[in-house]
Amino acid sequence: MGNPAIEAMFARYGPRYRYLVSFTAMLGTMSMVLTGTMTNVAIPVIMGAFGVGQDTVHWISTGFIAAMTVSMLLNDWFVRAFGMRATYIGAMSVFVLGAIMGGLSPTIDLMIVSRILQGVGAGVVQPLSMILMFQVFPVEQRGRAMGLFGVGIIVAPALGPTIGGVLLDSFNWHYVFFASVPVAVIGILLATVFMPGGTRKGALPVFDWTGLALVTVCIASTLTGLSSGQREGWGTPIISIYISAGIIAGVAFVYWELMSENPLLQLRVFFNRKFAAAVAVGMVLSLGLYGSTYVVPLFVQTVQGYSPTRSGLLMIPGGLLMMAIFPIAGRLSDKLPAYQMIIFGLVTFGLSSVLMMQAHTDTPFWVFALWLMLGRVGLAAMMPTLTVSAVSTLKPELLSQGSGAMNFTRNLGGAIGINMMALTLDRRTAFFSDAFAGSQTPDNAATLHFIAQFGRMLSQLGWPYEMAPSGALYLVGRSIYSQAAMMAYSDVFLLMALVYFFTVIPALLLRDRRPKSRTRPVLRPRPG
Repeated sequence: MGNPAIEAMFARYGPRYRYLVSFTAMLGTMSMVLTGTMTNVAIPVIMGAFGVGQDTVHWISTGFIAAMTVSMLLNDWFVRAFGMRATYIGAMSVFVLGAIMGGLSPTIDLMIVSRILQGVGAGVVQPLSMILMFQVFPVEQRGRAMGLFGVGIIVAPALGPTIGGVLLDSFNWHYVFFASVPVAVIGILLATVFMPGGTRKGALPVFDWTGLALVTVCIASTLTGLSSGQREGWGTPIISIYISAGIIAGVAFVYWELMSENPLLQLRVFFNRKFAAAVAVGMVLSLGLYGSTYVVPLFVQTVQGYSPTRSGLLMIPGGLLMMAIFPIAGRLSDKLPAYQMIIFGLVTFGLSSVLMMQAHTDTPFWVFALWLMLGRVGLAAMMPTLTVSAVSTLKPELLSQGSGAMNFTRNLGGAIGINMMALTLDRRTAFFSDAFAGSQTPDNAATLHFIAQFGRMLSQLGWPYEMAPSGALYLVGRSIYSQAAMMAYSDVFLLMALVYFFTVIPALLLRDRRPKSRTRPVLRPRPG
């Protein structure tokens, strides 16, 4: 173990301590995963409650993941400076504050700020939980520990959408934020008893504040520019400033981290071919995982008219199947080459996205659920294999930095994924709406006939004669928008499929390079 605080806990509680502290750590992580999946189900309701569109509401998810991505880089310093107990309790307290603020938010802007606060707490706690479990379990039991940890992480997204849907249908969107608070508070109370304290003596360790500022500006500016481009106009000066600031800060961050003696993120691990390839695949994996959990509930509620509870139930079969396949995929990853498992997962999820392109207003519940289940099989095949294949290629002294870099880039992929899905959905909806509206001319006999027939029907129902055409035109407009939205969602699923299929190329770099063996003729002594 090598940590005096952990050794003192084992002396007090015995071998069962590893399970007590693991359960405490998992409560924190599960509460954070729960709030993410529950909030995604509530997005259509929040759009209606605050009267906002895709270009704004996606920040509820994007802001959370972006903040979590940046704050993950703070974990190592906080643990070294204050110890695991203070770090865990502090981060969980920030998370609870954000949850309460989100549930009480009177404006969408305050709600986005609350989600950013939750992301900050989540980013610090998630790596802490995994590092702690590695320290309390012996080497021969770490596989079992990661299996338990993985199942716990998968249970939360499987149940989260359903819990969120029930809360929305039974109460309102406020309770979706409040639901994770009791779990987090229990985690804080248990942490005061079971989390190991700090062991630092002397001054605070050096922290890379410059690197933190640069990476924050890079991510915030880039995501803001991408999300605002459709609304403000891609050629406007403000969008150019956002994108330019993001690029300049990103380049400066890379240069600073390579030159710094105490870097926030050790970029030299990316010089390893297999690690860099695994990171690229991991970003795409998160893009699909976060992107699909964002887009699918939105589609079935806005296009198919599902209730929040029904949209949450749609996600359960895939989550349960993923939970069942996860340990099987872990065993197979020990027997099969890593790149084969990963390519299988990429192609399977890509096929799932291709099938979801066919979704329309009358797609049956179980057909959509089967498409989602196919995609979850692909994700389950990739997740355990990818982590092992990435970290196993690094030298022992780079394992900690490699793990941090992997988590950072995965969450960055999730933030980019949600932003990209929302942007594509917004742009393609506008494109198809303009195209369909352009066909509604005075020469369109079908539309004129529909307006006349519908106008007569409204008049018979008691509408004033002069208002009947307006009602018919409104219905035509809604029909055009619904058709445009359905086509836009189809393009989003196509984009997701193409990204996964093209990621097969970097996945091939995970193959081991075997030098060709040169066979030499065997020299045998001549007889006699």
